[in-house]
Amino acid sequence: MTEGKTLFERIGGMNAINASVDIFYKKVLGDESIKHFFTNTDIEKQTGKQKAFLAYAFGAPMAYTGKNMKDAHAHMNLTEAHFNAVAGHLVATLKELNVEQDLIDEVVVIAMSTKNAILGSKSE
Repeated sequence: MTEGKTLFERIGGMNAINASVDIFYKKVLGDESIKHFFTNTDIEKQTGKQKAFLAYAFGAPMAYTGKNMKDAHAHMNLTEAHFNAVAGHLVATLKELNVEQDLIDEVVVIAMSTKNAILGSKSE
């Protein structure tokens, strides 16, 4: 029964988050169009931040203490193409892990809700 459960619970909890983020960053770091953003990044630390953020965003019973999306990405000069590449890798990762499409759709809604902040749009 999934009624009343958070996306975090329905997607498989921390084990699913950990697996997806590890696969996701392999895809991102293999993508010539975006991997340069991570040249000077401690990937182990970054994956930890991403795992915490996704767990929180998906409804895990925990606090998120990292930077907000706008501040975390302000210095990067990201474009919509960059955002779409990252979002595409997230969706591809979830499909690779055989996550049900309705759950992927929920993840996409959450990802899209961060787009304006990540890109620094005035309408966030």
